[in-house]
Amino acid sequence: MAENSRERALMIAGAAQARRALDIVILDMRPLMTLCDYFVITHGRSAAHSRAITENVLQDMKQQQISPHHREGGRDDRWIVLDYSTVVVHIFSQEARAFYALERLWGDADRIDVPAPNDG
Repeated sequence: MAENSRERALMIAGAAQARRALDIVILDMRPLMTLCDYFVITHGRSAAHSRAITENVLQDMKQQQISPHHREGGRDDRWIVLDYSTVVVHIFSQEARAFYALERLWGDADRIDVPAPNDG
C-alpha cells in the first residue's frame, strides 16, 4: 500500500503511463489548498483511450487495496475525476484539458517529476 500521498500520486501516474496517457503532470497542491495534497493531470487521445487510462488506474490502485472515495465522469465525459482523498486524478479529453487549463490555473503549484516509463 502507498505509504504517503506523494507515493500514491507517483503510483497513479505509473498506472496512467501503462496505458500511454499523454502529458502526465503531478502538481503539489499542499501549499495552495487543504482539499488534497496532489493533482495528477493527464489526457487521452479519444474517449475510449481516456476510459482505458481510468480503468487501469482504478485496477492498479485496487490491487494496492486503495479505492477512490468518489468518481465523477463516465462513458462520454470529457473530464473524469478520481478522488483518492490525498490525490485527485483528472483525466481529460485533449480539448477539455486545453479549455480548463488546470496547470495554468494552479500555476503556483510545484511540479513533481514523473519518472520515464520502463520500456524494457
